[in-house]
Amino acid sequence: MFVQQAIAILDSGVGGLTVAKEVMRQLPREKIIYFGDTARAPYGPRSTEQVKLFTEQIVDYLIQFNPKMIVIACNTATAAALDYISAKVTIPVIGVIHPGARAAISVTKSGQVGVIGTVGTIGSGAYTAALQQLSPYVQVVSQACPTLVPLVEQGMFRSNESQEVVGQALEGIRHSNIDTLILGCTHYPFLVEPIGRTMGAGVKLISSADETAREVSTILYDKGKLASGDESPIHQFFCSGDAEMFQKIARDWLGEQIKRTPVVWQVSTL
Repeated sequence: MFVQQAIAILDSGVGGLTVAKEVMRQLPREKIIYFGDTARAPYGPRSTEQVKLFTEQIVDYLIQFNPKMIVIACNTATAAALDYISAKVTIPVIGVIHPGARAAISVTKSGQVGVIGTVGTIGSGAYTAALQQLSPYVQVVSQACPTLVPLVEQGMFRSNESQEVVGQALEGIRHSNIDTLILGCTHYPFLVEPIGRTMGAGVKLISSADETAREVSTILYDKGKLASGDESPIHQFFCSGDAEMFQKIARDWLGEQIKRTPVVWQVSTL
């Protein structure tokens, strides 16, 4: 019996669902196995070595399902562990930083790009390096926003408090001269409306999810690994923490994408 190989997507929690949703939309035949490390989120305040260890543990867990690709759908984990994981496994591994940087360079008119992310992501300088590698003349303004991930992980991204929390978090960057803002954490698209209101209509918001999904498609096509056939995939979602909260947020965010295909929800500890 033929078993469809899956795309494995991992994140510190629910943030990577923004990437999973876009992969489902662009590649509806592809099976997804998702792991959200909700018990240990957020990764942003943790050390690089700790994030690398956690990422390795999740990859070791996901490899048992024989995936054809791994997507590190967490900016902090991408900055800390992408090169390490890529050298460790024999299948393609992609992160979310370079796709996001490419998208920003393609839309900025002024060459002034902002980046918001976790303490770990901003501290790594990974976005500045990626942006300046693509365009040496780009000017980058970065700001860590540690209060935003907990807001999403607690399911409060649609709450009345979200606008106030976002406004305070972006106070330092909202007055800069950027015309493009990279949402440098996959949790942040959950907050795209309050972020947009805070930054104003003149600032283009960039989520790496769209570009990451396109990169997934390109790599699988080049390797002849795109799913074929008419069978609907059965997606699997794992989390390491509160399963009820994870499932509630996932159903809310994925909406129509998971109404069309069967989904298996499971809890797993690493």
